[in-house]
Amino acid sequence: MSFRGLRDADPLDTSVLVLQDKHRSHLVDIEQFQEVLHPLQQMRAFLGMWRMDPRIRPYVIRAGFYGIYRLGHIIIDWPLITSLVERWRLETHTFHLPVREMTITLQDVAILLGLRIDGPAVTGTCVLDVARLCVELLGVIPLDEALRGSAISIRWLCQQLSTPAPDADDVALQRSARGFILALMGSFLFADKKGVHVHLCFLSLLRDFTHTASYSWGGAVLAHTYRELCRASLDRRRGISDCITLIQLWSWERLHVRWQPYIGELVDQLPDICLASQDMWRTMSPLVCFEVVEWHRPERVLRQFGMHQEIPPTCSYEQQLHRVDARGRHQRDWSLYHAPYIALWETRAGRIITSPPMVGLMDFHDPYMQWYRRITRRFMTPPLHRDDMRFHTTAGTTRVL
Repeated sequence: MSFRGLRDADPLDTSVLVLQDKHRSHLVDIEQFQEVLHPLQQMRAFLGMWRMDPRIRPYVIRAGFYGIYRLGHIIIDWPLITSLVERWRLETHTFHLPVREMTITLQDVAILLGLRIDGPAVTGTCVLDVARLCVELLGVIPLDEALRGSAISIRWLCQQLSTPAPDADDVALQRSARGFILALMGSFLFADKKGVHVHLCFLSLLRDFTHTASYSWGGAVLAHTYRELCRASLDRRRGISDCITLIQLWSWERLHVRWQPYIGELVDQLPDICLASQDMWRTMSPLVCFEVVEWHRPERVLRQFGMHQEIPPTCSYEQQLHRVDARGRHQRDWSLYHAPYIALWETRAGRIITSPPMVGLMDFHDPYMQWYRRITRRFMTPPLHRDDMRFHTTAGTTRVL
């Protein structure tokens, strides 16, 4: 078997990480180090602007977003997030850690955020009559300065809808609840580059709160998280948005040398929504949220589900999907544009990956580990410092494996 020297951090087998020359880790080799990524999320500002009126709480609960609100603002460890981004690979939708691949899965989204994962894809048309839609569902017509294309200012929503009148009827309270959920989406779940606007295509899915709760919001959030990790992992990106809190929570649970953190008494106390449709946690399917489509790859991280990990099948890096965004496409019906991927999501139950239970520790010479060491980039260290890495104790590595 061939071995790399410490000065050669790139994979021996380059058939998997085909975008290494565009990846942030490439800058380490040429000693052009990136600064810590900048936050582009406005959850703290949103919570400061909009204190939930107790009268709209039942509607937020019915729609399935109360758990997100209860998370509140979490202080983000930006050096940690930056380090994880440097390990994220667009080609596989996984973090390539020194001894294993890991990723954020639908299981993590369901348990950490309490969002539904099994349901229709979050999609539809962005061909909107903005004034008519806002009057119907929010009871107000937005000013021109509150709009940016088909996106609406979160601050404007707060100013208009955060304080229902003392004698507000059910219709007015529902409108306030829709504004609250929409602002929550734009500041936390689906933040744009500045975190100050949210697209009104989401508003059209908030017409009936019971129907709203049936969508795969967990799949939509994970699609956006994957997309933002992919973008941030490119060598010239300086910021990251969308659901950064999910990445932070995931790191707290997963990066403690525990393949299965969601076991025991803690899980027994979780609400039903967190444990619903557990087979769907392992579906090999595209995740859809309007213009965003990203593949869910549980077959690469089966040890996270307590299963034996074989060498995963080759996954196709669909570069054209990463090029599709909403810029210049504000008048498009994404349910038609992405119809083939939505059809695949609708048949997700037929693509559930399974494997025998994981027994004991994986041996250093296991075929999977030999394969993984050949295809990954293990070291994120400048070449001049790699000579200092010649000796490491093996106890920690053995425990991880």
